[in-house]
Amino acid sequence: MSKLYSKYLELKKNNPNKIYLFKSGIFLLAIDEDATKLSDELNLKVTNLSPDVLKCGFPVSRQEHYFRVLEAKHISFTIIDDTYGVVENYSDYMNNVKLKKIIDEIININFDNITFKEAYEILLSTSNLLKEIYK
Repeated sequence: MSKLYSKYLELKKNNPNKIYLFKSGIFLLAIDEDATKLSDELNLKVTNLSPDVLKCGFPVSRQEHYFRVLEAKHISFTIIDDTYGVVENYSDYMNNVKLKKIIDEIININFDNITFKEAYEILLSTSNLLKEIYK
């Protein structure tokens, strides 16, 4: 049994009514009965993860759209992402994504080759992004 499927079964045991979306590469995937529910609600294609396990999903690039649709339909879902762990709601997940992007940009600054003006613009931009997240 795959690690992904084992985690799915463990989560479903604790809360069978929630849909669990697993980040796998550039996709968010639902498995087995969650795949069927997701397919029915979002008109997505169901395929096989293995001969005995169904999967259904959508690209991470479209996650905001699908998260909004699920929330509008009052469908409870949780995101499981190795980077952020188990995230219970869409807004927390998206804030984590934004924070990671900010941190990555700061880490990649070449402090040996930056002007005061560029540093100020980076601080201002970072400040505005953080205000957006923590409003």
